[in-house]
Amino acid sequence: MIPLVYDQVNGWGKDDEFFLELLKKSNVKTIADLGCGTGRLTTHFAQAGYQITAIDPNEEAIEYARNKACPGEVMWIVGDSTNLQSNAFEAIVMTANVAQVFLTEDSWINVVNDVYRALKPGGHFIFDTRNPLAKVWEQWEKDMTPDHAIDLVNGEPLEIWTQYEGFVDDVFTFFEMVKKARTGEVIIHEKMQLKFRTQETIYQSLKNAGFSQIQVYGDWEFKQATSKTNSFIFHSIK
Repeated sequence: MIPLVYDQVNGWGKDDEFFLELLKKSNVKTIADLGCGTGRLTTHFAQAGYQITAIDPNEEAIEYARNKACPGEVMWIVGDSTNLQSNAFEAIVMTANVAQVFLTEDSWINVVNDVYRALKPGGHFIFDTRNPLAKVWEQWEKDMTPDHAIDLVNGEPLEIWTQYEGFVDDVFTFFEMVKKARTGEVIIHEKMQLKFRTQETIYQSLKNAGFSQIQVYGDWEFKQATSKTNSFIFHSIK
């Protein structure tokens, strides 16, 4: 993610509403937002009255988050899943496809185990990830137009361009560039990578960690996911 423009190109959507509704249905109070980024959704969790610990390894993103007006208290932490306190949370969420940034099986299994350790008995682990069978990258690669944003410091218009490199062993690589719209000067150039795991692989990793009552919703509705689902939302219980 690029903190400078992230909030501007990722507006409120059906996925955000779904996370809030699922947390409400889960009847929890203390939550951890793992991979919180700039806190775009975290602040809404706070507004809803949850006690939140928000963790992300991107120091710049956490700085953006801390500078936001927040209606509730949030503990912002620069770190990762190893920073989760044991037996401390009623729910842990990973939004915005954070589950796909863990590129190796070891890193993914470590996160799942850290989350299990950090949840109280009966705690909820909720996250989303894209279905590889939907091949969403085929639609991404057809879009040759930039996203637009504004430099909030000086008001200068910006363009966000994406270049796609493709797959190696289920890891999709692409590059994002932020340019000054008037001059074309590149001010940020970052490599991004996403791991596309199957529903079965993720389900088994949760089961192996000890989770039970594993529900997989599809496409931001409270219905069972299918092979044609674009987005999986996993909800499992310790």
